[in-house]
Amino acid sequence: MDLSYLKKLIKLVETSGIGELELEEEGSKIRIAKPPHNSSPAPVHSLPVSTAFHQSPPVMPAAADPRISAAPEEPIKPPEPQANIHEVKSPIVGTFYRAPAPDADPYVQIGQIVDVGTVLCIVEAMKLMNEIESDIAGRIVKICVENGQPVEYNQTLFHIEKG
Repeated sequence: MDLSYLKKLIKLVETSGIGELELEEEGSKIRIAKPPHNSSPAPVHSLPVSTAFHQSPPVMPAAADPRISAAPEEPIKPPEPQANIHEVKSPIVGTFYRAPAPDADPYVQIGQIVDVGTVLCIVEAMKLMNEIESDIAGRIVKICVENGQPVEYNQTLFHIEKG
């Protein structure tokens, strides 16, 4: 498959209502999937910026409701990671599975103690099942992805409390 053909396929998936496209051609297989709708970035709103350097800031009208402040809000800061929490991230793009088979028990549960090398999950990529192992010892405190959901490279899969 040539690059322009792949680009056309990607554009087709992006602009259409389909969530995933899998194609096999001349012994080559390709799968293109959109991330779930809830993972799209929030819209960015911009405010006009003054170009004058010596202009005083605009005066905000007094709020009619005393519970509403007319002062500008502080920017929302992302929560800082706790010092004793380690994030296990996906090393590849693929589909997240908590168990080795649909009818099998999950590899790990919340609250379970794990060691270095303990298999936490599988990320399937191009029909290859990649076992994701813990890189630290500790206790599972959060599973960040639902079973069967697509994951991106470097997406957080688990939070492990260092032990």
